This record gives sequence, C-alpha cells and structure tokens, in this order.
Amino acid sequence: MTKLPQRLTSTLFPVGLLLIAMASIQSGASLAKSMFPIIGAQGTTTLRLLFASIIMLLILRPWRAKLTAKSLKTVIVYGIALGGMNFLFYMSLRTVPLGIAVALEFTGPLAVAIYSSRRPIDFVWIGLAIVGLLLLIPTGDSAQGIDLVGTGYALGAGVCWALYILFGQKAGADNGVQTAALGVMIAALFIAPIGIVHAGAALLTPSLIPIAIGVAILSTALPYTLEMIALTRMPTRTFGTLMSIEPAFGALSGLLFLHEVLSFSQWMAISCIITASVGATLTMRNHSKPVMTDN
Repeated sequence: MTKLPQRLTSTLFPVGLLLIAMASIQSGASLAKSMFPIIGAQGTTTLRLLFASIIMLLILRPWRAKLTAKSLKTVIVYGIALGGMNFLFYMSLRTVPLGIAVALEFTGPLAVAIYSSRRPIDFVWIGLAIVGLLLLIPTGDSAQGIDLVGTGYALGAGVCWALYILFGQKAGADNGVQTAALGVMIAALFIAPIGIVHAGAALLTPSLIPIAIGVAILSTALPYTLEMIALTRMPTRTFGTLMSIEPAFGALSGLLFLHEVLSFSQWMAISCIITASVGATLTMRNHSKPVMTDN
C-alpha cells in the first residue's frame, strides 16, 4: 500500500521543484531589466553570476565535491553553457519582449525532448508544446517588429540551454547538487570579463547591489539548485517537455511586472503548453531513470 504514495511523491517532487524554479527565474528576469539602463545586459549578467557564486559557495560548499578529470571536463562545459545561456538571454531582452524571448530560447530544451523521445505518446505532448510556441511567436505583420539581432541572441541562448540540460545531468550524477555551485562559479569567471569591459566602474554603483543580490537569488541561486536536483530525478525527455511551461511563466511575468498585455492567442498558447506538460507528467514511467550517456 505504501508503494503507490512513494511513487506519486517521487514523480511530483521534481515537478514541483521545476515549477518553483521557473517562477523564480522569470521574476528575476523582470527585475534584472531595471539594471540595463545603468550597466547594460552584460554588466547585469556579471553581477548576477558573481553574487550567485558567493551565495551558492557559502550554502553548498562545492569544495567537498570529488572531481575526476572526466567529471571536471563535464562541469566546465556545464558552467560555460550556463554562463552563455544567461548572457545571451539578457542580450535578447534588450530588444525582444520577455515572453517571446523565452519562447525562442525554449527551442533548445524542446530539441532535447524531441531527440530523447522514444514513445509515440511523447510526440503528442511535444506537438502540443510546439503549437503553443507557434502561438506565442508573432506572425504576419506583427513579426516585422521583432528585432532580428535580439532573436538571434534568444536562439543562441536556446542552444546553450540544451547543452545545460545534457551536461548538467551528467555533472549532477557525479557530484549532486554541488554541481550547481561549481557551474555558476565557472559561468561567473567566463562572463565577468565581458561585463567588466562593458560597464567598468558602474558595476560598483551602491544602489545596484541590493537589486543584483535579489536577481542572483531569484534567477540563479534558487532555480539552478532546484533544477539540478530535478535533473537527477527524471528522464531528459520529461525534463525538456516540462520546461515547456517556461514561455508561459515568461508571458505571465511580463504581464505582472512589465505590464505586457496578453492576447487571446497567447492565452491559447499557455493552455497548449500547460496541457503538454501535464500530459508528460501523467505518462511518466515510474521506473524511468535519468538518461545518461558515457560519451
């Protein structure tokens, strides 16, 4: 009698972690935009990652991780992918609305979900997620207002997001939640020179420090720790499909914090994406383990 509740808990626990992580990261993205006029997207990414590194260093104590040459290589790639994902996404937010930027970025994890799929039912949920994304991305005359450079940044962030999923799962299997701290530290070292060159002494503006700490917690320290835990508790294809909720969270965050009014098609997109995510959760195999590759 106890097996069913245990299985239900093991299924819902990582799903709940992902929902909290996505709500946190999109709220942090809205807050981060307030820093752009002073230090730009480059400086904002730098402060976010630096403060997140300090927070996660103190909490997770990553020096306890036992790294081998092979696992260190995986962690480095994971950290660079994480830094690139943050940087390119913030660069896209300069000219692309939050909901659209998240939808474009999601092409990365969606590609992971399609590549990792093994059952026909998975393609039903992936198809619904694609319909939702198409409804979120403006077409026709409205598409002319989308900045092509910003769109390129968002798509580049999607590539980094796909690498983050694949290498994050490998690294997490070796070192657990401490991998998140190691990855953020590497990401900070990778992005910091770009932010310093762009913003210079403006990075030391006292009024930015509380905002930067808030962004670091909401957008990096909390969500990436939760995602790392979830990554090691579900298959790659399920993680990728569940992350289809991300554009919906982005659109809602834009409505609440940036006063972006949602159209009917955007609400329909949210419905499709949530349906796909719920379907993927309900059809998750109880005995499934995270997909790992030795290569």
